[in-house]
Amino acid sequence: MNQPPHITEAESEVMKLLWRKEPLSANEIIVELTQRMQWSDQTIKTFINRLHKKQAIRFEKSGRNYLYYPLVSHDDYLKTENRSFLDRVYNGAVGMMCAKFLEEEKLSDTDIEQLQRLLESMKKS
Repeated sequence: MNQPPHITEAESEVMKLLWRKEPLSANEIIVELTQRMQWSDQTIKTFINRLHKKQAIRFEKSGRNYLYYPLVSHDDYLKTENRSFLDRVYNGAVGMMCAKFLEEEKLSDTDIEQLQRLLESMKKS
């Protein structure tokens, strides 16, 4: 799969569970999200089905249960979301986005040193 599928914010709650621990049964996903998100069983099943249709997750039948596994890595998801945010909000301008974040956020000396090392490394290559 070249481009990871678009995963909505609500669907990402299912994915977060699977990235943390796999496999999970539908029931385990439902129990966790019902408590945390106060969603109905049917809503959660809908998200699971959507993710399966998008090929973001797969399942294996184990007895009477279906065990779900992520097909999209957390890293690939973050890259896709970061690119989408960058394009949508900053028109693809990485420098402008970084400058805005740096203006708004308080950085520790350690953070500044790490950024300096990263920028120097990037400058050399």
